This record gives sequence, C-alpha cells and structure tokens, in this order.
Amino acid sequence: MSNKPSFGPASRFAVSERRATLVGRASEMRELDRALSLVRKNGEARVVTVLGATGIGKTRLVRDFLVKSRPAERADRAGEAHAPPRVYRGAAREHGPAYEAFARVLRARFGIVEGMDAEAAKAQVRSQVASVLEDRKVGDVVYFLGQLIDLDFHDSPLIKAVGGDPQQLHRMRRAVIKGFFEADAKREGGTLVLVFDDLQWAQDESLEKLTYLIENLHAPLLVVCIARPEMVARRDGWLRHGGDRHSVIELSPLSEVEASSVMQDLLAPCGDTPEVEELIDAACTLAGGNPALLEQMVRIYLDTGVLDPTDDFDDEKWNIHLEKLAAVRLPLTVHDAVQARIAALAPAERDLLERAATMGGVFWLGGLLAIQRLDEATPEIWSAGEPPDKLAIKRILEELVERDYVLRLPDSTFPGDEELVFKHNLEREQLVKLTPPGTARRYHDALADWLAFKEHVKTSEEYLTMLARHRERAGKKVQAATAYLAAADVARAQYANGKAAELYARGLELQATGIEVDEGERIQALHHYGDVLQALGRSDESLAAFREMLTRAFRLDQRAKGGAAHSRIGRLFRETGRLDDATRHLSAALSLFEESSDERGVASTLDDVGKLHWLRGDYPRALDFTQRALAMRRKFGDRRSIALSLNNLGLVYQDSGQFKQALEAFEQALKIRREIGDLVGVSITLNNLGTVSQDQRDDARALALFTEAYDMAKETGDRNRIALVLTNLGETYNRLGDAAKAITFLKQAEELADELGDKLGLAEAVRGLGKAFLAQREFIKARECTARAVELFTEVQSRVQLGVALRSLGEVTAAASAGGNEMTTAQEHLRRSIGIFEEVGNDIELARSCRSYADVLRASPDFAITPSLQADAAVLGKRADDLYAKLKIAGFGLQPEAFFATR
Repeated sequence: MSNKPSFGPASRFAVSERRATLVGRASEMRELDRALSLVRKNGEARVVTVLGATGIGKTRLVRDFLVKSRPAERADRAGEAHAPPRVYRGAAREHGPAYEAFARVLRARFGIVEGMDAEAAKAQVRSQVASVLEDRKVGDVVYFLGQLIDLDFHDSPLIKAVGGDPQQLHRMRRAVIKGFFEADAKREGGTLVLVFDDLQWAQDESLEKLTYLIENLHAPLLVVCIARPEMVARRDGWLRHGGDRHSVIELSPLSEVEASSVMQDLLAPCGDTPEVEELIDAACTLAGGNPALLEQMVRIYLDTGVLDPTDDFDDEKWNIHLEKLAAVRLPLTVHDAVQARIAALAPAERDLLERAATMGGVFWLGGLLAIQRLDEATPEIWSAGEPPDKLAIKRILEELVERDYVLRLPDSTFPGDEELVFKHNLEREQLVKLTPPGTARRYHDALADWLAFKEHVKTSEEYLTMLARHRERAGKKVQAATAYLAAADVARAQYANGKAAELYARGLELQATGIEVDEGERIQALHHYGDVLQALGRSDESLAAFREMLTRAFRLDQRAKGGAAHSRIGRLFRETGRLDDATRHLSAALSLFEESSDERGVASTLDDVGKLHWLRGDYPRALDFTQRALAMRRKFGDRRSIALSLNNLGLVYQDSGQFKQALEAFEQALKIRREIGDLVGVSITLNNLGTVSQDQRDDARALALFTEAYDMAKETGDRNRIALVLTNLGETYNRLGDAAKAITFLKQAEELADELGDKLGLAEAVRGLGKAFLAQREFIKARECTARAVELFTEVQSRVQLGVALRSLGEVTAAASAGGNEMTTAQEHLRRSIGIFEEVGNDIELARSCRSYADVLRASPDFAITPSLQADAAVLGKRADDLYAKLKIAGFGLQPEAFFATR
C-alpha cells in the first residue's frame, strides 16, 4: 500500500508555491542596491560576487533583488527615474562544457530556446545584433557569437580569414563578447545585468573569460557572480579582480529569531495556534539557520501527515495533527531530510525518479521511455500517436512536478522531447545511491544508445561527454573511451586545453583497461594529449604521453609515428632547456621521417633542428636548416608551416644582425598566421617583433606588441609562452624607467617558469630581475639574480644567453663595487661574455659587450689617472663602433645609442 499522502489540488499548489520569506538579508540587499546605483550613476561596470553554502539563499537573494528592481520606473535617492534593468542569467552545471555559463547568458539574451529552428534562431540573433551595433560589423559578430550558442553563420567576412581554424575563435570570442555587451549596455532601455550562477561548477575556460570581463568592461553593466565558497578556493585571487569595482557578499546562516520568522511565514496556513510553535521550534532546531532546510521541513510535515491541507481553494488552510509528530522520525541533518522526502514517494514514483537520476540533474522524457522499454515486448504493430507507456510516464511526472520534486523546463535541448530537472540535487544524489548497481548499468546502457541517435551529439563536447559517461557506467569501456577521446578532440579544437586534457586522460585510462585497444586511435590521442599538456605547462606528464606514443609506434614498426613522437620529445626538451637531449631526439626524428619518406615530417624536423642551432648560437647552421625547411614547406603549400619557418628564420636573422631581413620574415609570418587564425603563432611572432622593437629602442611599440602577445598567450592557455612574454614585458618596463612594475612582471615570470620546469625561461626571468634590481640600486638582490642566471644558462648550455647573462653580471658587479675590489671580478665576467660572442659569431651581442666593458672601465675612479684603462676603453669602444659600421645598422634606421642598449 502506498504511503503517499493524498493531496487535493489546493494542497499541491501550496506545497510547490510556498517559499521562505527573505529575512535577515537587509545589509546584503543594500550592497546589491548600492552596486546597481553606482552603475547607473557613473556609467561604469561593477561586479558583485555572492558566496554561501548550499541552501543558504544565494540565488534567492539575487532573484528578490532583481524583482525589487523591476517596477516600470524606480527613482533613486536624487529622484531620478530609471527604467528597470534588463537581466540575463546563465548557470553552470557539474561536468558541463567549457563555455556553458557564457553560452546560456547569450541564449537568454537572444531569446534562443532549445529545439528552435536553426534558421529562425539565426535570423533572430542577426536582427538583435544589428539593432545593438547599428549594422556595424554584424556579420563578424554573429559569426563568433554563433560559435558559442551552436549556430553556424557562414556569411561572415571572417570565415575566409580564419580558414575554418577554431584557434582564432578562442581569442576573438573574448573581444566579441566584451564589445557586444558593452554596446548593448550603452543602449537606452535600462541597465544591463548579467547573472552567472553556480560558478563552482564552471570550467576554467568560462572563469577565465569572466575574469577578463570583470577586469575590462567599461559600460553601465552589473555582473553578479553566484557561487559556493569552494569556487574562490579554487580560483585564488578571484576576489581581487576588478579592484574597488568588485564587492563581495558572504551569506551566513539565519539567526534563531530570523529562522523563527521564516518558519512562521511558511506555516501561515496553520493559523495562530499553540501547536504551530512546537512545529517552529522543531524545524528551527534542526535546520541550523539554513532557509532551504526550513522549506524542506515543511514538505516533510506535509509528506508525513503532520500537516493536512484542506481542499478549500478560497481559504488555504492546513490542519495540524501534532500526535503524528511523535511518531515521525524528524531529520537531524540535511541528509536525513532528503531521506524522509524520498521515503514519501510511491513505488512507481521512486522507480521513475531513480531512472531520471541515472541521466543526471537534467533528464528527458525520451530517455525515460528508452529505459521503460527495456523490459517491454515490442508490439506487433507500432501505432502512431502517443502510446500508453509514454502517457503513464507523463502522468507520474506531472504529479512529481506538483509535489516539488522536479521542474519542467520551458524548452528542450532535443527537439520534440520534454526536458526536466531535479528541484533538489541532494535528492537526486540519494536516489542514485539507492539504485542497485546492476540496474543502474542497464539504465546507462539504454540511455547511451538513446543519446547516440540524437542530432549534433558527435560535434558537441557536452553531449559526447554525456554519452561517454553513460557508456562508462554501463561497463562499455572501449566505447566510452572512444566517446571521451572524441569529446577531447572537440575541446582541443576550441582551444579549451584544460577540459581537453581532462577528457583525454579519462579516455586513455579507460582504453588501457580494455581487452581490445585501437592502436591507431590511442597513438593519435597520445599525440594530442601530449600537446595540450605541454601547452598547459605540465611537462612531465606531456613527456610521459609522448614516450608511450613512441613505445607503441616502435612495437608496430610505425616509423613516421615514431618520428613524430621523437620530434615532440625533442621540442619539449628544447623548450625546457635540455638542449643535448633535444639534439638526440630531433636527430632520431629526422632519420625516421627520412626512412619513411615522410617529407612533411622531414621539413618540420629540419625547422626544429634549425631552432636548436639558433639557441646554441650556431647561426650559419641554423640558417641552413631553416632555409631548407622553408623551401620544402613552400613546395607543399602548407601556410601554417610556412609561417613557422619564416618566424624561425626571423630569429636567426635577428641574432645575426640582419634586422631588415628579420623584420621582413616576422611580418610575413604574422600576416599568414593572422589570416589562417593560428592564435599561438600570432602570439609568438608578436613577441618576436617586440624584441626587434627593443633592439630599435622603440620601447613604446615593444610594450604594445608584448601586451598583445600576452593577451593571446593567456587565451590559448600556453603557460610557457605566458612566462616568456611576462619576462619581456618586465624588461620593457625596466627600460621605460618603471623598475617596480618590471619587478612585478618578472617575479610572475620567475614563479611560472620555475613551476613549469623551464630552466631557460627561468634564467631569462631572473636575469631580468637582476637588471631591474640594479635600476633600483638594490645591489645585493641584483647580484644574486644575475649570478643565478649565469648558473642556469651554464647548466642548459645556451651559450648566447650565457654571454648576455655574464655581461649583466659584470655590469651589476661593477655598479655594486663602486671602484672597489670587485672591479676585477666584473671585468672578468665581461671578458668571458666577449669570448663567447667571438666564438659563436654573434656580432650584435659582441658589440654590446664591448661597449659595456668600455663603459665599466670609464666609470672606474682611477680612469682619469690610469693610461692603461684609458687605452683599453678606447680599444673596446672602437671595436664596438667598427662592429656597428660593419652591420650597417644606420641603414636600417637605428641610432648608435639604440643599438648599444644592452639587454
């Protein structure tokens, strides 16, 4: 016999609609009002982060604040009337896709509902964007916004420019989102409010873009972020973003008096009787000031018969049966409250909810039907129309909606289906625990088969991940692995490297446990997994992935794949300063590619070897290898590879003193990379152009180039590139005379390079710190940093950088000595620097070290009375001048003082 209470229509309305009164939140409401008022008054964006535990009332606070702000006209304290705010909300979900929070806000803004005809949706987006931007660049904007909301706009002028490469989207999305929201906020029609809920579930990619908005929005716009405290713990520094434009509201449990007031309101249909006080005391004692649990207690009273609603529609009343309170085991915790709610379900209701819980927090009628039919006989004739089993499921769902277990969403992800969501996630989690493992596996198997037939699943990271989880939980590990790896490929294509790494890891782990392994699929996945790990700065894990790739290629005698693995390992060693190891692996890669007649692999490795010779300061060999690679790549017509070779060629020309050729090579590379949307490549070439501007002593242009390169590096998540550009930004600020700001950037670079195990990058950062400390006359710190840089460059055998570091150490030692005993040591460092540049044939750095040595001698207190010092300084100065003339720098447009500015 069912223990389900028999509720009439009025009671069902009361249970689902009654909500706790918002009390005890006056100061928090004032803070939200203040933020909105400042946005209206100053026309500038503000951010409020609302933090609190589950059920504490975060979303409720924000909702009531927005409702309070929505009358047709509200006047501020000065009496000025304001139109109600335009509010768009997006929420993240656990295990959701990389950009879910932003996608939901945009879909809300454009009124795009799931299942809407694609052409109608595109017309709606285009029309609304045009009204905001007044027809300016509408095609460009809708193309990039469409990528976030799964709408393809093929008529954008940028389609050809990006060449279908999704890497370009990663950077442009940020600029387009910011620009669109700013333009939208400046229109007449009320302040714009963006609400991002449940950010504890948001992926890093969404949080990074939200951080950018917080830091850079300039328009009358209020951003409200709602999250549990664990989000702030995960994103250290979140609360500092936006400076004084960012305020924080932390919600605490209600006081005993406040909780009693809430409960009194919830039990208003009981009237004012002595029995009510006993119910209030019991609920407040157990709820601990949590508003959601207070509401839960009322539901438990109703479910257990302690409260008995009447059927009077006009006068809502609840009768109290206090004698039943003693027989009911009231919950002592939230967990107990959830169990009590589940116990109130009829068997058919609980069975249906268990099946729904198997799908997740969101579920579909079609999925429930697929599970239902696991045990149904197939009819001889499948008649049209809604069958009885589907109608039965609908009736039970209607009852569960009325009793506040689930909510029906107004639209569905899958056209023609019904989408619902659990009202309380803790109830869903408990139902999952109560489902027998064998039964759950059958459900997951049925759901995976149902989901596999849905449109667009194979091109969506979210739905591929959902499919993979159902396959995994059904025990279909090989199929699950394939789905995870496919989802990872989609995430990687969107440059969501963090999400891609997570999905590759799970797919590879599951694949390894299977009896049958698709070796081709695994090798390809290891290749991609290693790439995203390297971009994330997880060098050891990246190396492990490439080594497994090499092992599997060797076992199968797949020489081209082995060459690719050796190539990746060599690059990894090269980027982290292990040049000897890099040489061995790149040489092996070249041999394997040549044996397998893989010309593209040969060209790629020639380029890598050329860059290795460049790092060692062997410019003739570097030029030879790079030019050979460029010639081969031009033959193939692969523009991305051509740009890479041009960029590397520019590096060789630059360090060989051939500045005109260097600029031409970099500019050609940048043009190609912009056209094809190679975001990483654009960042690299911008950084290189910045170093050329440094050589030209155009520090303002260098700063602009490095800043753009840094923004792009952050967008791609390439932490190695971020560390490099941070170093260059720091050195540029030092040259501009802002040593304090330089130190800030250089310390960030030092910490990041140290974390990544990038010894070359670390050495460059600490050398830059030495120069910045010298500018502040902090001689001890300056000497410690430059000495450490010398040690690191010696360790990694990078001779050109070692020579530069020795020059810096000589300058620092001389400045700290002020003519004392350390002058001899300073001169020795400078002589070693000169010797290195003579050996490698780097005339630019040789001239700089000669000039630096001459300046140190001239600064000596004994210079005026010591002919030998005067003679040595004259010789060194003349040698520097001769090198300057030899390089014909004047013809390139550089002045002598610019050329001799040391790095």
